[in-house]
Amino acid sequence: MLPLGLPDGPLRIVCVGAHPDDVEIGCGGTLLALAEARALHATVVLPTGTPERHAEARKAAAAFLPGAEVEMRLLGLQDGRLPAAWDTVKTMLEDVAAGSPAPDVVFSPRCDDAHQDHRLVAELAPTVWRDALVLRYEIPKWDGDLGRVSHYVPLDAALARRKVALLDECYPSQAGRDWWDDETFLGLMRLRGVECRRPYAEGFVVDKAVLALA
Repeated sequence: MLPLGLPDGPLRIVCVGAHPDDVEIGCGGTLLALAEARALHATVVLPTGTPERHAEARKAAAAFLPGAEVEMRLLGLQDGRLPAAWDTVKTMLEDVAAGSPAPDVVFSPRCDDAHQDHRLVAELAPTVWRDALVLRYEIPKWDGDLGRVSHYVPLDAALARRKVALLDECYPSQAGRDWWDDETFLGLMRLRGVECRRPYAEGFVVDKAVLALA
């Protein structure tokens, strides 16, 4: 398995989720690892959410990106109805892109995600940030839509468990859901770890990348 790296120095990242908690579920361990290793400017983009959920998202951004410069871009569109608000979501993403320098990395859901809100933001992200590396994260759910991934970010046990603890701490509104538990999140990270010969990992899909040979 060939290791690949990101550019040296500070990084600009954009974290796109359909809902509060998407980003942290999908790539929270990766964000923690990046925040430990690099100076980061992060923009978190969430088109849905109530005031309560937005407060949780702000707390999560501070917890998962400690020391980073974080900008939150939030709308209050209705959960489960994003395809009907295509133009609003597209405009939101374009406004984010126009208002800041190009990011090095964009985190977004997978295009084959079974949730319609996730699919919409996944499809729009690379049309807005055409020259960035788009890392597509995965979210476990009832639909059973998990597939193969192309890239892995290895995590040690302490970091994986820190991710899970922070999810519970930052998103108490989700604690009653039948899929929201430590075993779900640790189990998926453990399986991805097996696939890349590490204790734990988060998996991503990359649709397009340029390999620089020099």
